[in-house]
Order: sequence, then structure tokens, then C-alpha cells
Amino acid sequence: MAQKATAVVKQGDAVARPSKIPRPLRFPLVVLLSLTLSSLLYSFASSQTADLARVSRSLDQWWQVGALVGWRTFELSLGWYGDYDGNDLAALTLLSHGPPLYLLGTFYEIRPIAVLLSLSIDIATTYIPFRLLRPLSLAHSASNTISSVQAPNNEILTSTSIQIYTTILAAAIYSVTLYTAYLTFLPVQFATYFSNIPTLAPAYAATPYFALPSLDLPRASSKVIYIYSFGEHIVYNVWGYSKRSKVVIKRTVALMLVSGVNTFVQAFFTIEGVEAAGAVSYASVWLIANGITGSALGAVSSA
Repeated sequence: MAQKATAVVKQGDAVARPSKIPRPLRFPLVVLLSLTLSSLLYSFASSQTADLARVSRSLDQWWQVGALVGWRTFELSLGWYGDYDGNDLAALTLLSHGPPLYLLGTFYEIRPIAVLLSLSIDIATTYIPFRLLRPLSLAHSASNTISSVQAPNNEILTSTSIQIYTTILAAAIYSVTLYTAYLTFLPVQFATYFSNIPTLAPAYAATPYFALPSLDLPRASSKVIYIYSFGEHIVYNVWGYSKRSKVVIKRTVALMLVSGVNTFVQAFFTIEGVEAAGAVSYASVWLIANGITGSALGAVSSA
């Protein structure tokens, strides 16, 4: 039987203390830190990410820059006011920024080092500001002591076998959804609305077993769905199972929103030659995959 995850804030725990910065200033600081870190890190890594500049759309109008900054601010606000901690938002960033970078690495022949560096920077620039200004949630700050409080979903969070099964389940859903899109409409969308795409060969070579090249996305999706914030845990304890289901639904909708919109924004605003219709088509694949995955993982947590 799985050991129960427990957590309590005590001396010696690896838990960040609440920030002493006035509450109204914290979120603006998160945005400022995130944007500043992103600019600095991309500047430092420019020699390794030069491939990205080759396919990037030129942003020569203020509204284009404003749209990207506005969307980034909305992403951060969703995490901040949704009571996510740094680990939660890092997983959500992987899920939302992974699909456009997968597109670049697979079909635009961008070197893996450039893709991985870009993804790492995006994750770091969300995790670091949140880690500095918000303590980790109960599920991420476990401490095995007699006086500690049980973390929500402890059976799932501490069972290696359940985590393996849910990762495999999520990976299967992502792979089959992506493979189905390749088999049906996505290659036509690429050829029609992605004018500068170098190759379509990976779409025709994909199989339902290897359409998704990494287990990082399905693993991250299970973290986003299963790890509740402390406030969400209180709602579950007070109001019971139906409210717990609502928490899963809320997190699934947030995952679909962020991944779908970010994939569209990154494809349409940052990749040269991508039309809006094509960006919508590509984003819809990931939106559907995340919706199915969230529903399936929610069913597992309710079982």
C-alpha cells in the first residue's frame, strides 16, 4: 500500500517562507522579473539559439509586441491568481510552450540544442519569479513528521506505480491524438498555411507509438491535474467529492486554454509564413489532446 504523503512547515524544511514584499506589489514584480530574465537569458544564449532567428517572424509593429507581452502577462496572472506555485507553473509552461517548439524542432529542422535551450529559458523565467515570491504548495513541501498534515491526493503523489501508469496513459493519448491529426488533416494544413515549412516528412513517418518524442509532456500534465493548491484542498475537504471534480475540471480547462492559446500565439506571431488558420489548426490538436488527457486523469483520480 502506498505510503501517505505528509507535509508541515517546520524548521529545516525546504519550503520558501512567505514573501515580506507588500501583496499588491508581488504580481507586478513577478511580471517584471519574468520579462527581464527572459530578455537576459535569450541574449546570453543567442549564439546557441541562432537557428530560431532564421525562422522567426519580424515583429515590426507595436501591436504585435504588445500581443506577445500581454499574453505572457496573462499566463503569469493565471498561475498567480490561480494559486499555482513555481513547480505547478513550470509544468504548465512545459505543456504550453512545448508544442510550438516541437513544431520547430520536427518540421523546421531547428537544432535540438536551440529547442531545449528555448524551452529551458521559458520554464526558468516562470519558475524563478514564483519561487522567489510565493512559497511551495503543500504537495511540493512534504515533511515526514508525526505532527504533519496529509497532502491532497497523497495516494497518487506517492505511488510510483500509479505515476508510471498515468504517465503512460497520458503519453498514449497525446501520441494517438497527434498521430490521428497527422493521418487526417494536419499535413494539408501545413502545406496550405505554413508557407516556409521545410519538410512534411515527419508527419508521414509518424506512428501511433512514436508520434510523441518525449514523456515530459504527459508527465507534466499529470502534475498539473493532480497537484492541488492548499485552497483547492480546503474546498475539497469542506464540500466533498463534487467540488473535487470541479477542481479537476478547472485545472483541465486552464491547461487547455493556456496550451491552445499559447501554441496559436507562438506559431502565428513568431514563425515566419504561418497564417492564422494554420496556427488555429495546429493549436487545436494540442487543445484536444490536453482536454482528453485531463478528463482521463480526472477519471483516474476519482476511481
